[in-house]
Amino acid sequence: MNDKPNVGVVGCGYWGPNLVRNFHTLDECHLKSVCDTDANRLSMIKNRYPGVETHTSFDIFLDDEDLDAVVIAVPVKHHFNLAQRSLIAGKHTFIEKPMASSTDECKALIELAEQRKRTLMVGHTFLYSPVIRRIKEIIDSGELGKIHYISSRRLNLGLYQKDINVVWDLAPHDISIILYLMESCPTEINCRGKTTCRNKMPDVSNMTLTFADQGFATIHSSWLDPRKVRDMAIVGERKMLVYDDLNEAEKIKIYDMRVDPQVVPNESRFAYHYGDMWAPYVSPTEPLRNECAHFIECLVTGQKPLSDGNEGLEVVRILSLSSDSMQNSGNNIIVRNGKPNCGELYIKTGTYE
Repeated sequence: MNDKPNVGVVGCGYWGPNLVRNFHTLDECHLKSVCDTDANRLSMIKNRYPGVETHTSFDIFLDDEDLDAVVIAVPVKHHFNLAQRSLIAGKHTFIEKPMASSTDECKALIELAEQRKRTLMVGHTFLYSPVIRRIKEIIDSGELGKIHYISSRRLNLGLYQKDINVVWDLAPHDISIILYLMESCPTEINCRGKTTCRNKMPDVSNMTLTFADQGFATIHSSWLDPRKVRDMAIVGERKMLVYDDLNEAEKIKIYDMRVDPQVVPNESRFAYHYGDMWAPYVSPTEPLRNECAHFIECLVTGQKPLSDGNEGLEVVRILSLSSDSMQNSGNNIIVRNGKPNCGELYIKTGTYE
């Protein structure tokens, strides 16, 4: 490998141009080429980045021996095929979320990356957000106390996806954040969804995740809401925190509020504590830039990515089981071992491999 790894990006649709921009501006790597089947999109890339090679053929793009790493930003149904071919060709591989269409595909990619000794990373962008990192620090410090529950909302009007439902489109962000904050996988999963505009393609959903330590999380996702909402409430036994990603000035607010049960013989009384609210300052840096830089650092040093293949697998596992739950009227799915690589899964009315 050269001092600066050569990177190629596949896909210039909705998200791909953001990846192209970030890898192009990183000093630690060289954006060598971009691939897309749409020549018009490539023309726009060529006009903006004249020194970057463009290809409409993935075979020709991948055949470049000087290409060290491939970044995949295409529809989910193509993730496995392109990532598999990239790893077989000996390229370090970055896949946008979700990692693949099934847990079996994820496991196959993880095994292939290990065999080829190549970095495999998944684009769970919010794990590289300074705001989420600060929230993790606050939780780990014990300031909030034991976490009772997390409530997350990701709502807007559109964008409707062609090949995946709203859970697969929007929930990966919230799932990856919750797994990161809770440091465990759920022991129970259920999800209800509603199809409004397209046959058999839910556009609004409510997911519930239960954890072994009595932790609890809900995720509300919607393509059919009049407001754009990106927020998360984290309720602890001592204090509460609200994360609003759309509030540029105060993304984190900590509330010195709680309910204190008072033990009184033959009575149930509660004391409500109200204190100050404050907003910690977080230095703004683009999460996607941090994520791209982390990928380059990992493939150069050999260190394990924060959002590696196993983390991508756990998110896809939860997405898959949530879709199964929706198809079974919200049946509760039990995970036998609430740890990373959760293992055997079963539903009360059937068995899951």
